[in-house]
Amino acid sequence: MSQSMFDATAVTVSKLWAEGRGRPEFLATGIPSLSWQVTTDAPGWLQASADIEVRRGSGTQSFTVEGRESQHVAWPFAPLAAYDSAEVRVRVRGEGGSASEFSEWAALRTGPLGADDWVAPFIAVDGPTDAALAQRRNLERGTVRFRTEFTPRDDVASAVLSATAHGIYELTLAGAVVGDEVLTPGWTAYEDRLTFQSYDVTNRLAAGETVVLGATVAEGWYRERFGFDGNFATFYQGPVALSAQLVVTYEDGTVERVVTDDSWQGTAKGPVVSAGIYPGEAFDARLDDDALLAVGAQFPEPARVHELSPEQADPARLVPSFAPPVRRIQTVPAQRIFTSPSGKTLVDFGQNLVGWLELRIDAPAGHEVTLRHAEVLEDGELGIRPLRFAKATDTFTGDGDGERTWSPRFTFHGFRYAEITNWPGELALDQVTAIVVHNDMVRTGYLETSNPKLDQLHSNVLWGMRGNFVSLPTDCPQRDERLGWTGDIQVFTPTASYLYDTSGFLGSWLRDLEAEQRRAAGVVPFVVPSPLPTPAMPAAAWGDAATLVPDALFERFADRAALAAQYESMTRWVDVVNALAGENHLWTGGFQFGDWLDPSAPPENPAKAKTDPDIVATAYFYRSTARTAEAARVLGHKADASRYGELADDIRSAFLAEYVTPAGRMMSDAHTAYAIAIGFELITEPQALATAGARLAELVRSHAYRIGTGFVGTPLICDALVRGGQSDVAFRLLLEEGCPSWLYPITMGATTIWERWDSMLPDGSINPGEMTSFNHYALGAVADWMQRSIGGIASGAPGYSVVDIAPVLGGGLTSAHASLDTGFGVVDVSWMLEGASFSLVAVVPPNTSARVTLPGASSADAIEVGSGRHEFTVDVSSLLPAAKAQHLTMATPLSEIVGDTEARDGLEALFAEIGYFIGLGWTKNGNWKTGSPLGKSLIMMPPHNVARVEEYLAALNATRAIRAV
Repeated sequence: MSQSMFDATAVTVSKLWAEGRGRPEFLATGIPSLSWQVTTDAPGWLQASADIEVRRGSGTQSFTVEGRESQHVAWPFAPLAAYDSAEVRVRVRGEGGSASEFSEWAALRTGPLGADDWVAPFIAVDGPTDAALAQRRNLERGTVRFRTEFTPRDDVASAVLSATAHGIYELTLAGAVVGDEVLTPGWTAYEDRLTFQSYDVTNRLAAGETVVLGATVAEGWYRERFGFDGNFATFYQGPVALSAQLVVTYEDGTVERVVTDDSWQGTAKGPVVSAGIYPGEAFDARLDDDALLAVGAQFPEPARVHELSPEQADPARLVPSFAPPVRRIQTVPAQRIFTSPSGKTLVDFGQNLVGWLELRIDAPAGHEVTLRHAEVLEDGELGIRPLRFAKATDTFTGDGDGERTWSPRFTFHGFRYAEITNWPGELALDQVTAIVVHNDMVRTGYLETSNPKLDQLHSNVLWGMRGNFVSLPTDCPQRDERLGWTGDIQVFTPTASYLYDTSGFLGSWLRDLEAEQRRAAGVVPFVVPSPLPTPAMPAAAWGDAATLVPDALFERFADRAALAAQYESMTRWVDVVNALAGENHLWTGGFQFGDWLDPSAPPENPAKAKTDPDIVATAYFYRSTARTAEAARVLGHKADASRYGELADDIRSAFLAEYVTPAGRMMSDAHTAYAIAIGFELITEPQALATAGARLAELVRSHAYRIGTGFVGTPLICDALVRGGQSDVAFRLLLEEGCPSWLYPITMGATTIWERWDSMLPDGSINPGEMTSFNHYALGAVADWMQRSIGGIASGAPGYSVVDIAPVLGGGLTSAHASLDTGFGVVDVSWMLEGASFSLVAVVPPNTSARVTLPGASSADAIEVGSGRHEFTVDVSSLLPAAKAQHLTMATPLSEIVGDTEARDGLEALFAEIGYFIGLGWTKNGNWKTGSPLGKSLIMMPPHNVARVEEYLAALNATRAIRAV
């Protein structure tokens, strides 16, 4: 039964924005796209047209958009120039004739739009001429400071300050820090693309008063030492440097520029004694001064400032930033202070996070406090081994001038715990706070369920994403790596792009991918930006970020211009792989990561997966080619769409012939082989799909519902099980708590997603593998499936202009609530299971429609609805699992016991206690699938231990009998 409820009310344009949500204040283009949301309770409201009005000065222009288009609408007016401004507003008309008033005016501003608008040279300070001193300075990794003074006229109309750096900069003007962004300009492919940021500083310039414009610049990523195994070196060339330009426009139209040049003052001496991404930051309050704040002040140890040549700092690289900036997002209070077994003072913040500590401290002159950071404890002490060579240590030296609030500004750490050494006096909880930093994207996706552990899993995914979206999508935020691994973000983009609006953040990163790809003749490097000296090599799943990240972004945000910007990169990657595959259309041989970190792989060899890497490679070759063909179709490239579509068909035929037996088995009879064949739609024929799904389910059951997939298979396996008709197995896999599983880390207290399924072993020790991060989002890609299958919200058309609402029942869940803030508005779905009655409430935003598939129905039976609130109730008694016999004996088949979590866990605990290693190997070796009775499966078990098994079963049966009363 369905019931739609509404009250016809006014139509309102409630939100209007240019380019992306969360973008910087100043536009990065003169032709910004426009998007808007409509609010109305009128049912089934669809836009018939929209009027866009722009106001520049005293002039106004208008343009009418015919049809439903309200997202990423192309700019219909003359382009904005550099340092330009305009206001825009929109009104809409519905298909039924309803119309809105004009929205509020939205202000648009540009600063410099590219290198042609940039006149400021880069400046640096002269280095020491003494070789020994130069070497010491290099090891100390100090910061440089610059300053100049400027007196504006008394009729300032506007002032825009723009800056970038070889390093990380912090600007000051008129006695205060400029802006609320941190870690600017971030990390991009510096050799090809260096972003600058612009700030409105009009209010900082008082009439006729001299002000100080200054900056502190640290090494940041530009001078970081990159590498592995202790072999670290700087990659980018040239010294730490700053480029800034202040453009002041007066009331009469006169423009005055203040730019960096060799007239500025500089010094390599300051309170930030050293700073680096990996090592941390050292601050000496005794060296603090007012040189960046006070007019007439001087640096205590000035150094000559020189301008870099265009060869040293190519201005052609300069582009305006369009990604949401990194900011201080929230504070996390300390939860407890305690003493470790060795006597160290430790602080627990209760959440693994990324950022830094903020201290409220009063320290005597010369008193040094040391802060070390780590994600976990081991034996009660700070677990620093996973950091490898990263020191992750900050120091604060007091000046004796009373209490001050201090935090680092030029580094960041991944941590839950901090070790604080030499605190003056007794440390109190309110004296130390954790500051969370990440790119300030708009949060969009939410999910709550009736299972607290699933909610914690979802929270872990969210925090893992936050910690690894700091300037670029990194693999981890804590150790001596923190690189933009392409494989990680390739599998995680769908999840990331429902949790947040990632269009600007990942759109910016894709520009860097394309730049690095051009340097490597079409090959996508393993990491982007690529600061490693090793040559780029093609690798499946990692290189496919070039195709599958923009494809996922288009599905979520429907920005054709963004897809078009990456189209050449997509085709270039497919063409590279096609040349490697040759006429047989199979990508074989060469280096591959494969199903990286398959749990069966030994810690020292994470690429040794059960699934043949050639299967993974050819499957990704097909997926990328098919999605590139679809991109060509969307963009109107008909010849390419036909060519890549035919190539995809050929790859699929070759894959099925080579890797799928006539009986429907994969040549690699492993979880990921089936998951990728089903998930990437290589197997689509109904009978073949059912066969593959059944075999995948059998593999999952035979391994006691423990995870059997790595980076590649994990994002696909639950979808593959559902498509293969095995949704009950998908839920059972999701809810498993034994190791390895998604919920095992939660039983161990995890608050983020781990790199390895067993980053922490059951005894609380850290996995001995060389790679052991406790904040690695890739394996959390299951959250996308949770949002679609548990929450019930999926895109039925790019950008959610059509929403597929189809929650899947399972796992004993009795309710769920999901919401997604699409460009059109919020989709909200909540459902509840009471007995055999399933009820669902769905809210669909204006200018969209939805297809609602209730449990038990097929997609062909979907109910089509328009915008508004809709309620459904259906009887699902036929879908609920029947009560299973709970009386277990030695004659019960293993295949039945494995689905009985209580009995299976109890037997495994007993096997461990008595040392029956054959039984302990059933999970790892996949032996739970057998239908043989338990008694006959206890091979070589001594009779007295067999008796203990019988006693355990008898006790379990007795307990269950009591429960049933």
